[in-house]
Amino acid sequence: MPSLIEIKNGQDCKKISLPPEVSLVPSSCRGLQYVPGDGLHLRLLVQASSHAKLVSAVSDSLKSKRSCTFYCQSCGETVINNRAFLRVLSLPSENWSDLVDEWCCHPNPFNQNMLHPQNEDCFLGHGYFLLSSGNTLTEPESEILPSKSQDAPSESSGSVLNSKTNSRVICKRCKTLLGEVLSSGVTKFYFTELFVQPSEDTFNMIPRSLFIQSVVAQCLVELSTTRSTFRFSIQGLDGTVYILVWLLNSDTLLVESLGSVSCSNSSNLFGCGMSTNMRSSEIKNAIKVLFLPCLKSRNKDLVDAWENDIGVHPLTFPSKTCLELLLILSQSNASLPPSLRWMNSFQVAFLKM
Repeated sequence: MPSLIEIKNGQDCKKISLPPEVSLVPSSCRGLQYVPGDGLHLRLLVQASSHAKLVSAVSDSLKSKRSCTFYCQSCGETVINNRAFLRVLSLPSENWSDLVDEWCCHPNPFNQNMLHPQNEDCFLGHGYFLLSSGNTLTEPESEILPSKSQDAPSESSGSVLNSKTNSRVICKRCKTLLGEVLSSGVTKFYFTELFVQPSEDTFNMIPRSLFIQSVVAQCLVELSTTRSTFRFSIQGLDGTVYILVWLLNSDTLLVESLGSVSCSNSSNLFGCGMSTNMRSSEIKNAIKVLFLPCLKSRNKDLVDAWENDIGVHPLTFPSKTCLELLLILSQSNASLPPSLRWMNSFQVAFLKM
């Protein structure tokens, strides 16, 4: 039926209700089959629309002359309170300086003039934003610590200079790494660690897993749209590659049954004993990705190949966040039927927005 899937086998009946945003076309059902280890597979036409409110990206929340408050996403502590910027500008690509060298017939005029924000500026990169340290260092809610070797970032053109002198910025309450003070005197914060919203709005905690998924997913979609880049290398601050990600679809609507049900008999036609049980479901915007874990030198040959490929875009996050993202992708993959977990030697997963 348009809003219900009902499966009957003798006296057993399993009903799955669909959210209001999803409408099925019953007459389009094709290819119904039972796959051992998976359960029933079927294909049908779906008419769907989602009006779910996305977790707002930092780039959406930060506007010039708009007062915003920055919170530690892990514990909700206020990091920067009631701050407005005269200019909120997007940074060029990480290799912009190399491009100037290639295209200019004279020495690079920007070598001594790196892109550093002034006191009332906020510069947005992909996965991070830059603030002048003149004001952020006086904030009482964050703490500056000397950088440890595993947290020291590798050099990159544009903003990071001598990484050995960088200091970590951590939350005073939960000690989460929020960013770093660069040797150039600029403070760098990571999108995955701070929740930013207008100061007049009431702060509501967002589950950590959903926040990471949404921020990373929106970052991948933005890069794929603006730069036609679909392959990404997720790496830590020390340059260690944690995950290779390949974006497949950015317009997916994911319908999930609410609650978990344990199965004791995988040969059961219905997967789990749920006779005459109506299960509600919810709909989420999502992206579909292929991924490969790269810890402990796994998939090293492919990592080396991707590092030398200009079509692959590196994204840098704190090491803890990289591990959290890997866990999220692995859990998403494990929730899929076994026959749908792999594609072209990559694992399949969904990131909710």
